[in-house]
Amino acid sequence: MILNHLLGLYTHPKEEWHTIEQNHEALKSSMSHLLLIALIPPICSYFAMAQIGWNPGAGEPLFLTSQSALYMSVGMYFGLIAGVFALAYLAHWMAITFDAKPDFTQALELATYTATPLFMVGLSALYPVLWFMMVIGLVGLAYSVYLLYTGVPIIMNIPEEKGFIYASSVVTAGLVLLVALMAGSVILWSLGFGPMLQ
Repeated sequence: MILNHLLGLYTHPKEEWHTIEQNHEALKSSMSHLLLIALIPPICSYFAMAQIGWNPGAGEPLFLTSQSALYMSVGMYFGLIAGVFALAYLAHWMAITFDAKPDFTQALELATYTATPLFMVGLSALYPVLWFMMVIGLVGLAYSVYLLYTGVPIIMNIPEEKGFIYASSVVTAGLVLLVALMAGSVILWSLGFGPMLQ
């Protein structure tokens, strides 16, 4: 099943990481999970931007044109996938420093399953009120970081002491990637690819 580990990561994460580690999936399975779960934020954001309207906290809700919302959603989808692949690459590359020799599939499993709570946060876009989305986003981010810290020693076969430092390095790299994605969005907006209001 594509989403066979989803429930386990929420109900008993350490045991589920061990299950993932014992039954390393093919690259195709991790990709299927990533491609499917990464659809949640763009689809929910599209409906929020074009149908429900964003509520910034004051004034009337803001709506985007359907075409603009579609372009932004497609860009978001590919940006999320690229971000997970970049995080997997960095995790794989940094593992050498910590005397681990994972293959790229293990690093992709770690990045994909760690990013899953952040992607699930996309459901909050269906109630597009800024404060609500911020709270849900912080909860999703905190749980993703928790999954990373619990999963690194297990998936990458690193001792817990080194695993903490390694996971902290991956979190730092992830934050840098997030800032880079945001900067890329600002650059695209300044070149005329920004949202168009109805």
